[in-house]
Amino acid sequence: MTEHKHLLIVYHTQSGNTGQLAQAVLRGAGQVAEVDTVLMRAFDAGTEDLLRCDGLLLGTPENFGYMSGALKDFFDRTYYPCEGKLTGLPYAVFVSAGNDGTGAVREIGRIANGYGWKQVAEALIVRKSITPQALTDAEELGEAMAAGLSMGVF
Repeated sequence: MTEHKHLLIVYHTQSGNTGQLAQAVLRGAGQVAEVDTVLMRAFDAGTEDLLRCDGLLLGTPENFGYMSGALKDFFDRTYYPCEGKLTGLPYAVFVSAGNDGTGAVREIGRIANGYGWKQVAEALIVRKSITPQALTDAEELGEAMAAGLSMGVF
């Protein structure tokens, strides 16, 4: 019997929009029974959570063209304890953006590169309001990530 893979979803939400996306990502990942998925707020997630996962989804609102301070705090607290231990970790990003969201995605990518992670899906950027299509897209992201982990694609 194959051991279950572990997918970690780390997010921050202020207005609730990124939280809606995170819940949709979780629903999608939940469609893959062979993967254990954990959803955590960025301030609550830590080094042990990160070291335990086989894949990572990061969600943030766009704040001043950047990621949320909470997600940056998660990176600040986990980078050195995890340095060199997560090379090749598959990850993807989802952003709730008031503008274009690309600044947040770019900066998360730079930090992820420092960890040695591997981006496995194009960033999901939802601009302005959260629509039913955005929630469907988020569910598909979660399911695709979990399925990829389950099948050993990543």
